[in-house]
Amino acid sequence: MMTKKWLAAAMCSMMFAAPAGFAYAQAGSKADYDAATKQADADYKAASSKCDGLKDNAKDVCKAEAKRDRDVAKANAEAKRDGTDKAHAKAMKTKADRDYDVAKEMCDDKKGNDKDVCVKEAKAAHERSLGAAKTEKAAATGTSTDVAEARADAKKDTMDAAYKADKEKCDAMSGDAKDKCQANVKAKYAK
Repeated sequence: MMTKKWLAAAMCSMMFAAPAGFAYAQAGSKADYDAATKQADADYKAASSKCDGLKDNAKDVCKAEAKRDRDVAKANAEAKRDGTDKAHAKAMKTKADRDYDVAKEMCDDKKGNDKDVCVKEAKAAHERSLGAAKTEKAAATGTSTDVAEARADAKKDTMDAAYKADKEKCDAMSGDAKDKCQANVKAKYAK
């Protein structure tokens, strides 16, 4: 339950943090970029030092979050400096990848099927975010055919990952309940 809430929050932040072309309408200055990357490094150092007092997986999650925040801030600074949709798509990909790293770390606290489901749900969220980044990159650099292909690929990858996550949930069941769950998942995804 907590994983679903976290994934939903992560997806919302990915979708609304920087809509296409919103913050990247014109190129920024090198001085702004340098200041932003310097601030990102300082914030990372401060956040990372707070992680040192934690133990076990909480420390790993904290470190992954600190790294994500630094890498995303740097990618956003680069996108703003360059002022292109292609650079913005690259920043979106960086955010998707780092969010996925954090989600996988959060799954490490779970065991057995719960962990397997958590990892597959994280992968599904990652594929949705990557799909958006790939589509945006295609829109910035390609033709309408390229965009259509990127959308189709993104939809397929997202559906495949969602199928695997839903299918994994059935593995916790047994007997008729498992059979019914698997049949429902196959029907839902036309497999």
